[in-house]
Amino acid sequence: MNTILFDLDGTLLPMDTDEFTKIYFTEMAIYLSDLIDGKTLAKNIWTSTEAMVRNLDFKTNEEVFMEDFAARIDSDINIYKERFYTFYDTGFLNAKKAVYENDYIQKSVDLLKEKGYELVIATNPLFPLKAILHRIRWAGLNASDFIYISSYEKNHYCKPQVKFYEEILNDLGKKANDCMMVGNDVEEDMIAGKLGIGTYLITDNLLQRSENEANADYKGTYEDFYRFAEGLPKLV
Repeated sequence: MNTILFDLDGTLLPMDTDEFTKIYFTEMAIYLSDLIDGKTLAKNIWTSTEAMVRNLDFKTNEEVFMEDFAARIDSDINIYKERFYTFYDTGFLNAKKAVYENDYIQKSVDLLKEKGYELVIATNPLFPLKAILHRIRWAGLNASDFIYISSYEKNHYCKPQVKFYEEILNDLGKKANDCMMVGNDVEEDMIAGKLGIGTYLITDNLLQRSENEANADYKGTYEDFYRFAEGLPKLV
């Protein structure tokens, strides 16, 4: 194993998901209030996001989202594209209130990098890159520490589709047994194990939508994961 894939929201970046979502849609509604009412906007965003998650065609997530969203509005989609893009440097920044840093996960990233492991941000690519870069900084981390960052401009599939992980392996030129996926979501992150990718379930901020037992190679708290990283061999 030489590569560690990390989920972002709830893993590298602990957060109050409900509060984050509330701030996100409130700020988005304010920012686009001259174009569309808030309730319709939220409904359209959720529906177009679901289209991204379901998609199995070789289209970027951005293409899928915009095509679906365009079918739900009466005005020029390019106006919305521009607004969405600038929103992530304005109102979106208020969502930082719903997140916090964790010392153990920060130390884990530093330690793994020192040991020579290649690090990947394998976040569900529902957001543009700039929104993901903001959230990496909010986690107290540097984007330059990661050799690959998934985003909706680049990636063609979403979690929990296995194709999301297949695409990352292909993009990196890695085999499944080169990698471990670290995440807090049983259904979206641990599914990487179906490809033979090692899995570590972070039990802080655990997301589990069913009562089925989590199928993970390892599981534990942020502190447990740090101890796990301490035990991994140096590669350099």
